[in-house]
Amino acid sequence: MPEPSALIRPAHPDDAPAVVALRTLVFPFLVRGAASTRQLISTPPAEQHWGGFVAEVAGQVVGWVSASRNTNTSAAVGEVSLLHVHPDQRRRGIGGALLGRALEHLAPLDLARLRGRALPEALPFVRRHGFTPSRQERFSALELHALPPLPAAPDDVRLVPLAEVDPHQVHRVDVLASADEPGDVASDAIEYATWCADTWDNVGLDRQASMGAEVAGELVAISLVKRDGARMWSDYTGTVPGFRGRGLARLVKLAALHRAAARGVTVAYTGNDAANAAMLAVNDRLGYRRVASQWSCVRELRPAGSALRDGLAE
Repeated sequence: MPEPSALIRPAHPDDAPAVVALRTLVFPFLVRGAASTRQLISTPPAEQHWGGFVAEVAGQVVGWVSASRNTNTSAAVGEVSLLHVHPDQRRRGIGGALLGRALEHLAPLDLARLRGRALPEALPFVRRHGFTPSRQERFSALELHALPPLPAAPDDVRLVPLAEVDPHQVHRVDVLASADEPGDVASDAIEYATWCADTWDNVGLDRQASMGAEVAGELVAISLVKRDGARMWSDYTGTVPGFRGRGLARLVKLAALHRAAARGVTVAYTGNDAANAAMLAVNDRLGYRRVASQWSCVRELRPAGSALRDGLAE
């Protein structure tokens, strides 16, 4: 009998558990729980023009992709995020069909560039579809039973759970610290409302485990923890430029890891651009081990918006 064809359709909130199960199979180093995935599908930030799509075969979710405008940058950049297909369903055109649906969703936005990410084995696919691998990203894991001890904070530094901090201060640190972070897209337009929707109001954010460092009452470093049960993701760790070189990034991240462990987390994951030497060094000192890599891939559009439909057939 012929194999059933795949149905490509918009994702529904009730797809969240199946989407997370598939994601965990393909990307075991990513931590995105069912609750936060359901939240994103149900109430995506309006400014992002976000859309999520699944591939379904015989009633089972076997593929996923999302597409959105990158609202953290002033450039006209679209994101094709987490395109993946169940290993048993590959080489049937499902990945190409998902990509096509994502590009159709982005077509009205008059974008100048697209960015996606791909595992090394998927690079032939992305090249066929007009994307060029640009930067390597590394993923690492840390078992929290073996954490280094938390040193005493310097006399002028106060460690504080971010649950006790005004989110406007957290947003300010995120903006300042990420402005010079290496990557294909500059983070120069992180608006507060969208940041809240993406980060602060995400149901996966553990504000009690997320930690900050204050100097003279000013928040200058943060480490954000997103978790799904006993697994966590270090969503962002950064220090504002004027306070770097004092070990605050390591201190605040280690404090967050200790609090997460006390709250039942057993393993932590994180990801970094391969050129982010400072943060990679922090992770190495904390005992993280490399578990995977992927590539940031870009596709320039010529002219903006009109090339989205080119090269979609697999």
